[in-house]
Amino acid sequence: MTCAACVNSVEGILRNLPGVKRAVVALATSLGEVEYDPTVITKDDIVNAIEDAGFEASLVQSSEQDKIILGVAGVFNEQDVQLLEGILSSLKGVRQFRFDRISGELEVLFDPEVVSSRSLVDGIEGGSNGKFKLHVMNPYARMTTKDVEETSNMFQLFTSSLFLSIPVFLIRVVCPHIPLLDAFLLWRCGPFSMGDWLKWALVSVVQFVVGKRFYIAAGRALRNGSTNMDVLVALGTSASYFYSVGALLYGAVTGFWSPTYFETSAMLITFVLLGKYLECLAKGKTSDAIKKLVELAPATALLIVKEKGGNIIREREIDALLIQPGDILKVLPGSKLAADGVVVWGSSYVNESMVTGESVPVLKEVDSPVIGGTINLHGALHIKATKVGSEAVLNQIISLVETAQMSKASIQKFADFVASVFVPTVVTLALFTLLGWYVAGVVGAYPEQWLPENGNYFVFALMFSISVVVIACPCALGLATPTAVMVATGVGANNGVLIKGGDALERAQKVKYVIFDKTGTLTQGKAKVTTAKVFSGMDRGEFLTLVASAEASSEHPLAKAIVEYARHFHFFDENSLTEDAQNSSNGSLVSAWLLDVAEFSALPGRGIQCLIDGKRVLVGNRKLLMESGVNVPTHVENFVVDLEESASTGILAAYDDNVIGVLGVADPLKREAAVVVEGLGKMGIRPVMVTGDNWRTAQAVAREVGIQDVRAEVMPAGKADVVCSFQKDGSIVAMVGDGINDSPALAAADVGMAIGAGTDIAIEAADYVLMRNNLEDVITAIDLSRKTFSRIRWNYVFAMAYNVIAIPIAAGVFFPSLGIKLPPWAAGACMALSSVSVVCSSLLLRRYKKPRLTTILEITVE
Repeated sequence: MTCAACVNSVEGILRNLPGVKRAVVALATSLGEVEYDPTVITKDDIVNAIEDAGFEASLVQSSEQDKIILGVAGVFNEQDVQLLEGILSSLKGVRQFRFDRISGELEVLFDPEVVSSRSLVDGIEGGSNGKFKLHVMNPYARMTTKDVEETSNMFQLFTSSLFLSIPVFLIRVVCPHIPLLDAFLLWRCGPFSMGDWLKWALVSVVQFVVGKRFYIAAGRALRNGSTNMDVLVALGTSASYFYSVGALLYGAVTGFWSPTYFETSAMLITFVLLGKYLECLAKGKTSDAIKKLVELAPATALLIVKEKGGNIIREREIDALLIQPGDILKVLPGSKLAADGVVVWGSSYVNESMVTGESVPVLKEVDSPVIGGTINLHGALHIKATKVGSEAVLNQIISLVETAQMSKASIQKFADFVASVFVPTVVTLALFTLLGWYVAGVVGAYPEQWLPENGNYFVFALMFSISVVVIACPCALGLATPTAVMVATGVGANNGVLIKGGDALERAQKVKYVIFDKTGTLTQGKAKVTTAKVFSGMDRGEFLTLVASAEASSEHPLAKAIVEYARHFHFFDENSLTEDAQNSSNGSLVSAWLLDVAEFSALPGRGIQCLIDGKRVLVGNRKLLMESGVNVPTHVENFVVDLEESASTGILAAYDDNVIGVLGVADPLKREAAVVVEGLGKMGIRPVMVTGDNWRTAQAVAREVGIQDVRAEVMPAGKADVVCSFQKDGSIVAMVGDGINDSPALAAADVGMAIGAGTDIAIEAADYVLMRNNLEDVITAIDLSRKTFSRIRWNYVFAMAYNVIAIPIAAGVFFPSLGIKLPPWAAGACMALSSVSVVCSSLLLRRYKKPRLTTILEITVE
């Protein structure tokens, strides 16, 4: 594929296939993603349909778990092939296999319920008595190999064309000034001079051997009813070549020798191939982010093999792609973790910065979760693998980045439209140029002195026409958006900001409102009880036991804070248990002191209610007590108001329909919250806070961070309505939440940002996943989107300006007044460099540095 027109053709072919539900093709990566019904159409049918249309296609990766591609070492002759086939035929669960002797790749289709991929590899290696060594072919590594092959192939074509074109150029320009060589080239050999024979022979190889790819690509484009850059190159070079051949034959017949332009055709193809080679190199750089993510995963892992009694028998090194859930892996100091899992033995610090963006090493002990691809720093660890393959965090990140790079921003539709009409428009302009200059010459509108030596009006007009055809470049327009989005998503991933597509990037740069959830977003999400006041004859210990027993069944963060406070009060402050009891597990502690609870129910946005000793217990806010008919005395109300005005949440407790006490719970603000809110204001964005908390607490928190617009006492389901209220005037609204109870609001927002996701990156509702629990990443996400679309606009301005300026120059508009004339070979060089310059412009985004806290406040509205 060379431009947006090719993409449109392939997408059209795929979408018209029966059974294909969705098809997206990306120009920058040359990858397609197809969702299809396997009962209607197969993978091979899809590949064949693309190849029938004239494009090359191969299956890179499938979501199916019944296929594995292995690299086989140790196959040297036909007997080895027969041995390999015999082993595979005897293995249970193997449905089908195919071995490619040239590449050494073995493709096996198997039944995953009968045989696992590791058992398959062990069976083949064991069956050959160690003769064959197998390794799993990483699909991403195979893609990289294909990219390298394409770049290498393009370089070979370019050097071949250059090697053949230089003599043609020398024959035309240099040799006439060297008497001996000039005499040899003018020597008549048959109907033509030796120089004409040499040029014709050399350029024919360039035109039809080296340049064959342009004819093939142009043919398939026309066969599919579309046009692309290859049509322009084939048209321009063919016009120059066949005119030169015609001029030679005409001279041989009539004796009137017109000038030939063989070097124009050869130089054109050479410059276009140079441009394509440079474009391949530059496009390879845009996918560096995925390559770096793939390289994070280690190639092998140390598997601990245990006997039935649990004793370690041995350690063996296995391919990391063969790890299965439940495997116990040994991780040495300084090595990478091969899979997601939990620590079952040992303790160490692990560097997770390459995955989460968090620079401080994290302590990992028994039962601590770990992420594959991170680096173990100090001690040895034994980990139990829990998530492998597509479920692993690293693979999910890679998949997310890939999906983002496959998606199209709305602005891309403009390029797709231009691509669909570009080539016909250029060909029409070229015809008008040819006719205009030819007719003007015939009627004497310009002097004969303008004509080349031995030339005529037709030749003069044809050169202008060829220049118009070859200077026009639809590629630059087609690459303007996808390359920038590709680089931006990679840069975002490196900074812990995962972007789910070009659309999300496009919307984020227009954000007018950012709505923050309070708990866990603006605050640390670590609620702590700061006050416990009893308003009845009950003693403090009884009160806390009653409230903690009621809250123990709740999942709410405030409930957990209350239970933890009560537990700490009993076991540490009051020394009510023996030392042995204190050292026992949390589970036994809980069962030892909590009361039995009946008919527990959680009431969202209010609190909880249950029965203890047959009497109703209510723990929650005023609304819960009022709705339940419990009166709140004035002195209790005043105490709660004081708590709320100090940014704490007041939680009332009632037993047997009487208020028995109040708990004050505070959730500290994140240290960067106030600076980020101020920074958003400097960027021209209005911050808003929405919370289910009461008005006084909400306003106290808002005052502390500097937010003017507050929406309090909002139920979880009502947060989406708040988002919609800001969207009514057409404003773009971003919602920042924790991705759990904020999902409806994240989905309703134009840009949903799930913050502090950590390893839970598959949050469906969010457009952005901010892996660190740091509000600075909200600024980074918006700033990156603005920088990206600023770069895309520049790419479009350059690509459009290039064509708007270059085509009139090539058509000779300025020749009569300024004497500016662009030879076709120079026009080809300009066209080749235009698409390269757009890709290089996008690559400048790789230098993006996220704003620091010290510089955020200097950001101004652009």
